[in-house]
Amino acid sequence: MADSPASGSAPATSEPVFSSGKLSAEDVQRIRGDFPILHQMVHGDQPLVYLDSAATSQKPRVVIDKLVEVYEQYNSNVHRGIHALGDRMTVEMEGAREKVARFINAASAEQIVFTSGTTMSVNLVAHGWAAQRLGPGDEILVNEMEHHANLVPWQMAAKASGATLKFLPLTPTWELDVSRLEEFLTRRTKLVAVTGMSNVTGTINPLELLTRAAHDVGARIFVDAAQSAAHGPVDVRSPDVDFLAFSGHKLLGPTGIGILYGKADALEEIEPLFGGGHMINEVTPEGSTWAALPARLEAGTAPFAQTAGLGVALDYLSNLGMETIARQEQTLLELATSRLETIPGVTIFGPPCAKKGAIVSMTVDGVHAHDLADLLDRQGVAIRAGHHCTMPLHERFGVAATARASFAFYNTPEEVEQLAAAIEKAVEIFKRPRRSRGV
Repeated sequence: MADSPASGSAPATSEPVFSSGKLSAEDVQRIRGDFPILHQMVHGDQPLVYLDSAATSQKPRVVIDKLVEVYEQYNSNVHRGIHALGDRMTVEMEGAREKVARFINAASAEQIVFTSGTTMSVNLVAHGWAAQRLGPGDEILVNEMEHHANLVPWQMAAKASGATLKFLPLTPTWELDVSRLEEFLTRRTKLVAVTGMSNVTGTINPLELLTRAAHDVGARIFVDAAQSAAHGPVDVRSPDVDFLAFSGHKLLGPTGIGILYGKADALEEIEPLFGGGHMINEVTPEGSTWAALPARLEAGTAPFAQTAGLGVALDYLSNLGMETIARQEQTLLELATSRLETIPGVTIFGPPCAKKGAIVSMTVDGVHAHDLADLLDRQGVAIRAGHHCTMPLHERFGVAATARASFAFYNTPEEVEQLAAAIEKAVEIFKRPRRSRGV
């Protein structure tokens, strides 16, 4: 289909509710009331402090209710059901596609491919585009801050095609060293793969600069927006990215639903990885021809219930306003950083707050990251510990694991203080002398 404005159908959402761009304490409490899971005790008597939204966000009641509605009222497969339930489900799914297009400012809903998540989206481009179109002498530019999902598929594509993987260095503050970009980005570069926001350091990468530089040498750019899409506005036309991917479950939506956006000509260059129903135009004993986009990249049964849930999640975020969300989370990040820096032995990895999103990854002297997470959990504070699917980055850090606290707009300053107090208590526990066992 020819491109048509994604806003051609009436938006399902109104103007952002918090047009002032700032949430009051009362606003946050009202928002928290929308999230049933936040109001519970863990380990018997500890109020839950959920600081692991970088792994997955919590779900508001409207998303949960939407999934129940789908399964109770019109659960049916999409596109070919000649009955009322199938028609309703198809309308819901394609309506969600339009909402995604509006959310990222895509020119057309046909540029939105539904996948199972960011990882599948990356693999569609890596194996259906890079592995098919690149060859010896071609290069893919990545870096060491990438999540394994935005690194391993490119390693596989390079191996399959004979292309070479190159790594743009990082600065001492864990940012891309763009001063060396001309050294690593050349006419041999065919693809730049980069995260919009690091899932470990929170580093926000300069996508405008990278996109312009990639296009100047004739390369395409792939943006892993799994983190960045949840924390601020996304506009695929500014910068003019070729591919962009994110997951629904990090944006208040269900699991099992992801997005691959691509320019129309870029998506056309992807060879389908999966064959089956829906993605075909005609099948004969001798061969098959493919359907138009996006169907040609959506083989099999669609995640139709999940798309409906994602649509409602995007409505919720849009009603709050992504700029408002970004400001709220920046406030929490600055508060957490300043408070944690007062704790002796805490090392925070990443650039200054002004250059990062709401993630704090740290080590604490004398306390292993896994032990720290366990002790915090006993106090009701849920964080994440490990290498966070970024082993090359942690090798650069010189540590095997970090403890990561990640914030969302539904967190509060009080929870930041609970995090800090729990860390201080953990440090105190590890300082206590161990009793030696008698013989």
